[in-house]
Amino acid sequence: MAVTLPAVVEELLSEMAAAVRDGARISDEHLSSLKFVFGSSAIQALDLVDRESVTLISSPSGRRVYQVVGSSGKTYTCLASCHFCSCPAFAFSVLRKSDSLLCKHLLAIYLSQVMRSCQQLSVSDKQLTDLLLMEKTQEA
Repeated sequence: MAVTLPAVVEELLSEMAAAVRDGARISDEHLSSLKFVFGSSAIQALDLVDRESVTLISSPSGRRVYQVVGSSGKTYTCLASCHFCSCPAFAFSVLRKSDSLLCKHLLAIYLSQVMRSCQQLSVSDKQLTDLLLMEKTQEA
């Protein structure tokens, strides 16, 4: 079951992706819309994209996870398919308080996809499993 973002966010990201495909810059209007919907997280996410902090890790089985190096230097594991991030802000602001749609790391993933600036890394299925298990062990 795919989880979707609110229609206004999907439309905004789609328009931004179309602009990039056409070789245009992302307009100030789109950037203002991002700031309106996501607040300060939009600027922080754009900064993460500018710093090339987003890496897509894929395995031969088709599994895909993202790792985002946060502004503090800590690496967070994200599952874009279900809008999940391992950061504390996601657990608190998105899940617990429901006052945000996404954390800055997830937004950075979507923006890096739009801007075609996501780093790519292919690993074996075992390496991906080990990476996810290591993440789980570090959380405990």
